[in-house]
Parts: sequence; C-alpha cells; structure tokens
Amino acid sequence: MTAATTLVGRMLRDKRATVIGLGREGKAAARLLVEQGATVTVTDLKDAEDLRATLAEMADLPVSFCLGGHPPRVLEADIIFVSPGVPLDAPIMVEARQRGLVLSSETRLFCHLCPTDIIGITGSSGKTTTATLVARMLETHGTRVHVGGNIGSPLIGKLSQIRRGDVVVMELSSFQLDYFGAVLDAEPRGDLVSPLFPEGAWSPPVAAVLNVTPNHLDRHPTMDAYVEAKSRIWRYQHRDDDTVLSWDDPVTRGFAGHCPGQVTFFSTREQVPRGACLQGDSLLLRRDDGAATICSVGDVQLRGMHNVANVLAACTVADLFGVRPKEMAEVAATFAGVEHRLEPVRQYDGVWYYNDSMATSPERAIAALKSFTEPIVLLAGGRDKHLAWEDWGELVGRTVVQLILFGEAAPLIEGVLERLGLRSPPLHRAEGLDHAVELARSLAPQGSVVLFSPGGTSFDAYRDYAERGDDFKRLVESLGR
Repeated sequence: MTAATTLVGRMLRDKRATVIGLGREGKAAARLLVEQGATVTVTDLKDAEDLRATLAEMADLPVSFCLGGHPPRVLEADIIFVSPGVPLDAPIMVEARQRGLVLSSETRLFCHLCPTDIIGITGSSGKTTTATLVARMLETHGTRVHVGGNIGSPLIGKLSQIRRGDVVVMELSSFQLDYFGAVLDAEPRGDLVSPLFPEGAWSPPVAAVLNVTPNHLDRHPTMDAYVEAKSRIWRYQHRDDDTVLSWDDPVTRGFAGHCPGQVTFFSTREQVPRGACLQGDSLLLRRDDGAATICSVGDVQLRGMHNVANVLAACTVADLFGVRPKEMAEVAATFAGVEHRLEPVRQYDGVWYYNDSMATSPERAIAALKSFTEPIVLLAGGRDKHLAWEDWGELVGRTVVQLILFGEAAPLIEGVLERLGLRSPPLHRAEGLDHAVELARSLAPQGSVVLFSPGGTSFDAYRDYAERGDDFKRLVESLGR
C-alpha cells in the first residue's frame, strides 16, 4: 500500500461518500471507498433488475443502494464521486452543485494517488489507438506499463500493482476531464479535501491532444464548452511538463501558445520544429539535435492516414521517455489495431467484413471510409449526438456502393442525404443489426468491403460500443453456418 493510499484511508475513514452511477468506474470507486473505511451509498437511475449482474459482483460490499432514481438523501454526504456517464446538468448534479458539495471521480482520485508518471491522451478520435500504441512502444523499450482511464478496467483497482518507475498511460474523455478543473470543486473542507487535492485543478505531467472536432454535443452545451473540457488535460501543467499537440488541427495548434509546459508537435502535412512528421513517404522524428527516420508509411500496418497520424502522435510521446526509433518502427509494423476500431472480422464469399463500432461520430466514420479503396457497403446509424452529417453524406455519395441504415438516427441521416440531393448510393433501411448484416450479405459484390462504421452511439440498442461490436462480429461469424 502506498503512502498516498494510506493518507486517503485516514481521510476517508468514517466519512460519508456517495457514488452516482454504477458503471465500471462507479463500481471501482465504491470498492476502494469501502476498503478505506468510508460509509458508502451508491445510486443509479437503473433499477435492481437492470443491474442484477452488477449487484452480484458487489454482493460482498457493505454498501447502501438507492436504485431506480436519485432520492435527495443520497446528497447527505461528505464527498460525491460521479461516474463519467452522468451529465453535469442532470437534476441530481444541479442540486449537488447548488449545495456546494465536494465532487470528484474515480479517474481524478486515481491520478492523485498514482505513485508514478502519468501520460494522458485525449482527442475527439484516435485516443484508444494512440494510447495502445504508446503503451506498446514503451513496453518494447522495456518499461512496465499500465493502461486505463477510458479504456480497459479502472486503474484505481490496480493501485497496489503500480510501482515507481512504471508508466501509466490513460485515455481520457471530455467527461472525465470535466473533473480535472477547479470549477466543480467546493471550498476545501478541513482534512477531507485539502490533502487529497492540494492544488484544486490538476493535469497529467505528459499530455497529448490528438484533435478537437465537434463531438458529444448531446452532453456539452456548446462547442466552446467541449474545447474547454479537452483543454484541461494541459491547462494545469507545470513548466517542466510536456504537451504533445497536432500541428494539423487548428484547435490543438491554437492551444500551443497557452500551454504552461513544453510543447511538441506531430503532423502528417508539414515539417514540425520538434516531434514526429511525414517527410515524403517517411515517418521522421525531429529533435533539437537532429532528425531520425522511424519507418516508411508502407511499413505501418494500420489502414488510413488518420492512423499514420496516430502513429506519429505515439512516437512523439514515446520519444519523451527515451524510446528509440527502431523500437517505434517495430510497433508500427506489427500493431494491427484495437478491437472495434477498423477491426477485420472475416472474409466471406469474396467480401471482407470490418467492425468499426467505436466510430460513434460522423467524423470517425469519415476516417474509416477514407481508409479503403475497395467498393464499400456501409452500415450506419445508432443514436445521434447532435453532430453534423453533411460532410459524411458528401463522402458517402462518392465512396459507398450500398448504404444500410439502422437505429434511431436512420430517419435523420436519410433526411440529410435527401437535403443534399444525393441519388446514390442506393439506400436500405434495416430493422436491427441482424437485419442490416443480412442485407449487407445479399448486396455486397465480390471484392467489396462491408464496413460497420455507425457514426452514432450504441445507446439506442446496446450498453456500449463494445457490446454492439461484439454483436456485429457474432452475426458476421454466423454467415453461412
């Protein structure tokens, strides 16, 4: 047990803590709080029947549950831990803020307890791929790495395994970054808050912002609010900290003049003063003492120029930890991608099927469409995030031979295509994902690609994008069997 964890134990013992939202972060936070001696209440809008499996996992914990709603008594607490899926404008959150209650999250608590270096990676797209690439490069260099945040299992449950000298790589969403700023913090209350969050706001010592484009506008009230949330990953850094930014993205490039730490760039379009970039067909690492070639674009196993950008971002971060170009090249040449992100599933009847369920915005789906030269049969839909579909529609009109729409967003997407006056590709409406896959099988010509890149979230029919992607893969694997 670390000294920081021991300190938290002394602070939390016999304190009243409420956890809002019983997702994976909420479960992890509740377990740690119980272990540290807090009196814990957990509340969720879902009822006990919907949470049966989760409650079974927590059967060993002395926790009070308030399910099927958030009664006012759950705010009778010394500190509130909020899961990232809970909107800041939810009634329970509005009431908590009006009362001036102390608000935190599992992710933020972990960052203050972590005994070693943290790399934080955010962006509107590419976070999971880049975080995984960074971890692989560090491991190839011989570093012991722990990956978490918005990817994998909550890291707070792994604190006892993390040692000084290890490196933690965290994928951070805008929802998680909301709790890195001081705006949600109440005034410090004695021994509970001050030792835990001595500086109020906090940013990881190494931060990377891959891109900032419209996303999650169903949660953030404005684009400015979304940009502000993303900026918290670097805003509270110190002079000796490092920030890695995309040179190609106007928003991230604009961050550079405001970053407190040392800024390094990556780019697929221009030479950068320090960082990683393309020079002709070569991925180049530029340092103060010269430049070194990493590999060629053809060596990168991942499809698409957006993934070349992800590799360059990962190389820029890895270079800060002494990873050598040949180690970066080894990972770039062998890393085939993460699950649910342009994941090849199966070739059936002369057609390749790809699972891109992680594409929960039109922009992510655009990147997927640009990754193929083959004719594309596209499966799109899900739940809309109040984002623009026009650019997506224009590209679909040029690259897709058959379009299959499913889910809540299907009528909205069809309306966009009608407004654009697009007469191609042929459009088909599916009643569900199983129907969509069967339509794709019947429509896809040999030599084409069936691309499941929804452009919307999964919440109209699935728990998350992973469950949706798993269902797609199951359906594809069952074709012809």
